[in-house]
Amino acid sequence: MSARAPAFFPLFADLETLKGVGPKTAEAMGALGITTPRDLLFHLPSGGQDRRLRASVQEVSPGMIATVEVEIGAHHPPAKSGRPYRIEVQDSGVSFTLIYFHARGAYLRDLAPPGSRRLVSGKMEIFDGIYQMPHPDHVLPVENSAQIPAFEPIYPLTAGVSARVMSTAIAGALARLPEDVAEWHDPALVAREHWPDWIAALRAAHAPSGESDLAQDAPARRRLAYDEVLAHQLMLGLARADRAAQPGRASQGSGVLQDQVLAALPFAPTGAQRRALAEIAADLATGSRMYRLLQGDVGAGKTLVAFLALLIAVEAGGQGALMAPTELLARQHLASLRQMAGDLPIRIEAILGADGAVERREKRAALAAGEIHIAVGTHALFQKDVGFADLRLAVIDEQHRFGVRERLRLAEKGPQADILVMTATPIPRSLALSAFGDMDLSVLDEKPPGRKPVRTALVSDARLEEMTSHLKGAIARGQQAYWVCPLVQESDLVDLVAVEDRARSLRAALGTDQVALVHGQMPSEEKEAEMAAFREGRRAVLVATTVIEVGVDVPNASIMVIERAESFGLAQLHQLRGRVGRGGAEATCVLLYRAPLSDTGERRLKLLRDTEDGFRIAEEDLAIRGAGDVLGTAQSGLPRFRMADAERQSGLMAMARRDAAAILARDPQLESPRGHALRLLLDLMDQARALTYLNAG
Repeated sequence: MSARAPAFFPLFADLETLKGVGPKTAEAMGALGITTPRDLLFHLPSGGQDRRLRASVQEVSPGMIATVEVEIGAHHPPAKSGRPYRIEVQDSGVSFTLIYFHARGAYLRDLAPPGSRRLVSGKMEIFDGIYQMPHPDHVLPVENSAQIPAFEPIYPLTAGVSARVMSTAIAGALARLPEDVAEWHDPALVAREHWPDWIAALRAAHAPSGESDLAQDAPARRRLAYDEVLAHQLMLGLARADRAAQPGRASQGSGVLQDQVLAALPFAPTGAQRRALAEIAADLATGSRMYRLLQGDVGAGKTLVAFLALLIAVEAGGQGALMAPTELLARQHLASLRQMAGDLPIRIEAILGADGAVERREKRAALAAGEIHIAVGTHALFQKDVGFADLRLAVIDEQHRFGVRERLRLAEKGPQADILVMTATPIPRSLALSAFGDMDLSVLDEKPPGRKPVRTALVSDARLEEMTSHLKGAIARGQQAYWVCPLVQESDLVDLVAVEDRARSLRAALGTDQVALVHGQMPSEEKEAEMAAFREGRRAVLVATTVIEVGVDVPNASIMVIERAESFGLAQLHQLRGRVGRGGAEATCVLLYRAPLSDTGERRLKLLRDTEDGFRIAEEDLAIRGAGDVLGTAQSGLPRFRMADAERQSGLMAMARRDAAAILARDPQLESPRGHALRLLLDLMDQARALTYLNAG
C-alpha cells in the first residue's frame, strides 16, 4: 500500500537526525506520539504568544509578554548564594531589571555586554514597584530581530522537551518538505473552500500571525484536518472492500438452542434485540465474512444478543468465543452465559491467565477437541497454545480496549471466523458511522421491560458526613452500594480522592466487615475474592475505581456514589450509573462534586441528572465538547486524530465520508493519477493505521 515518494523519505527518518534532538529528547517526544519528523509536521500549535515589538514595557500589564529594544546597563552578580543575578536595562520609557537565578556570570556578560543594545522578550513583573523580567525568553542583538516572531506559536509539550527544543525540531521537519506535491483534492473543492495547497497549509499552520490563524475554521487548519479525516475514511472504505472480497463461511443455525433460551427468559426480548439478532443471523448465513459492531446503551441487553449469536455458531456445528478486557468482566460473562444456558447440552468454559497448569491443559485439550462449545476469556484466548476445533464466531466485548492486532489474533483461531464487536458506550449514530465505517452497525436503543429508572442526585462533597450517615441507614435496611473514586493512591500532583483512603474512612464509619475494596492494581485472586464477598452479600459496600465500570452485575446493589464526579467523562458516569437499578429495588446514583463547578462541569452533571438516555447524553456531550472527547478519556472507542479532534463537529467527518465514497466508487483501487496522490496522502497521514486496516482481513 505504501506510496511513499523518495522526496518524502527524510520525513520518515529517525528524530535524532534533526538538529537539537538527541536520544533522550527523542524518547521524551514519544510520549506525545512523535517518532519521526513527519509526526512533528502534524503537531500543531495549541496557542500563540504576542511578541510584537513595543516602545516600552509600560505598554503591557504585569504578567504579559513584552518585547522591547533596550540599552544594557550595569551587571550585579549575587552577593550571596541563592540571590539572583541582576542586569539593569533601559528602554525608551523606563528602566527595569533582567533577573537570572543560577546563571553563569561569564555567559550573561557575553549575552548582554554593558553598553550594547539588545532586543529582550519575556514576561513582565512588578516587584516593590519596580519592573523586572525574570529569565527572558529572548536576548538578541538588534540586527537579529527576525528571530523573534511577532506572534509566536505555543506547542503542547511534555517532560524533557522545552518550547525552544520543540520549535527547533519542528523548523527542522518543515525544512525537509519537498518543493512541490501533487494535489490530491478536487481542484473545485480547493477553490470552493479557499484552501492553500498541502505544503503551504503546513507552513501556515506552524506560523500563525494571530489568534484567528489558530481557529478551527482557519483555511490552513481546516484543510489539514480534512486531509486527516479523508485519509481515515478512505482507509475504512478500502478495508471494507478488502473484507467483502474475502470468502467467508456460512453458519446457518437450526434455532433449537436459541428457542430453549428464549422460552426460559422471564421477559420477552425487545424489538431492538430481535432486530439486531436478525441482522447478525443474516450475516452469519452468508458466504461473506461478518464484521459487525453491536452498540447498546447500559442495560440494553447486549449479552443476550451475543449469546444467541454464539448459539447460532454452535447449532451450525462450530464453536464460539467471547473475549473481554479483564478477568473480572470475563468471569461475569461466564456466570451470565451459564445462567442463560440453563440445561442446554453445551459446555461453556473460561480460559483465563489465572488458570492453574493442570486446569489449563485440560481446558485447552477440550477446546481443541471441540468439547467446549463456547470459550469465554481475556487475552489468554489468543495465546499460541490455545486452539479451537472449529471457531465460527468471535465476539469481542468493550472492543476499544483491545488493539486491532489482538482482535485479529483471536479471529485467526478459526478460518474465516465471523467477528462481532460490542461496545456499551453510546456513540452518536452519525459519528459511529464515520468512525467505524468498516463495520456494519447494529444498535440496541431500547431497554428490557421492567427496568426501573435510576434517580440521580448532585451533592456537594461538603455533605460527605451526611452522605455516609444515609449510607449507614441504607445498609441497615439490607441495601448494597458502590462507592467509586478516581485514584488508587493519594497524589501530591492531583487533587482527587484516593480509593484506598476512602475505603479506610468508610470502614471506620461503617465497620471493617462491611466494606470491600477493588482496584486495577490488586492481584487477580484478591480482586475476585473481594468481588465475590460483595456479590454474595457478605460486604455491603464496594469501594472501587472504574474497574467496575462495565460488566459487574450485582442485582441487590441499589446505590452508586461517584466521588469527584466532575473529574469523570460523561460516558464513564453513565456507565457507572448503569451498575445499579438491575434488581427490584429503587436505585439511586449520587454524584459527589467539589464546589465550585465550572459552567461546563455544571452543565454536564445536570445533563446526567436529567436523563438516562445514553444516546442523548452522547449527542449533548458532542455539542458541549466536540467529538474529540465525546466518550471521555477512558472510554474512547473512536480513532484519535492529531489535527481533526476539534474539527469533527464542524461537519468535516460527514463531508469526508461522502467524498471518500465518491472517490472509491470511481476508482476502487486508487489507480488513477489522483488515486496515486491519495495513496501518498494515506501514507503521510498514518501509514501504520493504513497497513493495519488493510491487513485486518
